[in-house]
Amino acid sequence: MDFIAGAIGGKYMNYTAVGYPLDTVKVRIQTENHYRGFWHCVQETYRREKVPGFYKGVTASVLAVSAVSSVSFGAYKNFLCTICKLRYGAADAKPSKLDVSLAGAAAGASRAVLTNPSEVAKVRMQTQRNPHPSITHQPASKPKYRGSLHCLKVIIKEEGFGGLYKGCSALLCRDCSASAIYFLSYSAVCDWLTPDGRNKPGFLVVLLAGGFAGVLAWGLATPMDVIKSRMQTDESDQHKYKGLIHCVRESVRKEGAKILFKGLGLNCIRAFPVNMVVFVTYEGVLRFTDHYI
Repeated sequence: MDFIAGAIGGKYMNYTAVGYPLDTVKVRIQTENHYRGFWHCVQETYRREKVPGFYKGVTASVLAVSAVSSVSFGAYKNFLCTICKLRYGAADAKPSKLDVSLAGAAAGASRAVLTNPSEVAKVRMQTQRNPHPSITHQPASKPKYRGSLHCLKVIIKEEGFGGLYKGCSALLCRDCSASAIYFLSYSAVCDWLTPDGRNKPGFLVVLLAGGFAGVLAWGLATPMDVIKSRMQTDESDQHKYKGLIHCVRESVRKEGAKILFKGLGLNCIRAFPVNMVVFVTYEGVLRFTDHYI
């Protein structure tokens, strides 16, 4: 049921298709240094590519989001039950904060392996430049990537299957640490705000804890998110980065340490409402099935 509830919770992330343009702006700010800030990137993207420019790669995101959320929540609960069974002899024993963190990190690792190909396709599509025909007054030129699935095919053809896992080391670092703090902070806030005698938090508590957990997780994840995006845009004919450490070193050397926090504000702004809805949906589905099934 945790896998199912996670998938349904993740489905509501699809409604952040409203927020997807923010993700496109974030990726462009993180990977290109000629933007002076958020509004400059928005204006330039709209001027050159109109509204479709903000939704490049959205197919990869929509296809992956429910599966990723399902794996994240389902793996977390199953890892947590296994840890409790090994440590305390019962899967339903009360876990410690360390148990929650370890289960969260393991869930993050599972998610990273599943997500990487769709992340590569999404980032490549988001950073692909195709001026809108109304700007050039000519028929649109044929882009290198005609869609998310075509992008994956081109990457396999040009870079082999290994190309689908570019930036996987950065994604693992991002998702393991972020997922650990995500579930830990959610659990801690729920415990803190739930009155004694109640074994489940109220929905208002779930909303607050989910939003807070999302902001904290993305605050921690942003530096590796920047590095991941940069490694994934490094196509076969570029070879700018030899690996995770080289990408960090080169980025900081050329643009300063502040580069690691590009997109931090956008990540946190999106994280609060999205994770409020994800957690309240997840908890709602679990409680409904507990009660009626």
